[in-house]
Amino acid sequence: MRTLTPASFLPVLLLVFTGCHGHTVSLAPSPVRAEQTAELELQREQLDRIPPPTKGTFMAVHSYDSWQNPVLTVQPGMLELHVLLADANTTPIGVGGMFRPVNARRQELNINLPSLGEAISAIPESSWPYGRVVAVEEANNTPTSAEPAVRRNMEVTISKLNDLGIVVYDLSSGKVQ
Repeated sequence: MRTLTPASFLPVLLLVFTGCHGHTVSLAPSPVRAEQTAELELQREQLDRIPPPTKGTFMAVHSYDSWQNPVLTVQPGMLELHVLLADANTTPIGVGGMFRPVNARRQELNINLPSLGEAISAIPESSWPYGRVVAVEEANNTPTSAEPAVRRNMEVTISKLNDLGIVVYDLSSGKVQ
């Protein structure tokens, strides 16, 4: 009786992976895939300095004007990133007044979907008072013909944010995704 060793399975595995046509299948990851994985890991490391969100802190907020963390507006061809920068003046005197308006600290950036991770990881720590949670909304007044593209972009955006370890919050419905 013949004993089977791991080395005796090698020809069988090669036959299974090559198939009938004789094409070899590379078991090594492609350089592009390895680069994307390394980039994702780097972005996760950068976001790890931001604490995880506390539901009690952000679940009570249901309006864009009251939200202090980043907001993503999903559109058919791009994403609009809204960031509220921290107030440089730490004293409570004059907050929101004529000399320190909140809207002066709001930044809006148009980004494409592939650069979402890079844009999110570049947001300063001080712009995340609720922790690692982002509000996501669909663009207002989207034409009916563009709604499928917006929904696809919404799914991709939520998936990418979840891959980065970011909680997604829908301001209008109050649901965490």
